[in-house]
Amino acid sequence: MRVIATLACTECGDRNYTTTKNKKTNPGRLELRKFCPRLNKYTLHRETR
Repeated sequence: MRVIATLACTECGDRNYTTTKNKKTNPGRLELRKFCPRLNKYTLHRETR
């Protein structure tokens, strides 16, 4: 039931990270604060489709 989710920066749009999530317990999109190497700061990263 776990699927691979790609996380994209909300400010620059780069797809910097991949992670796994359980679709049964988290049906919505993931949002995590991660480091963006292009902007050199921590930004919000959202799951892309």
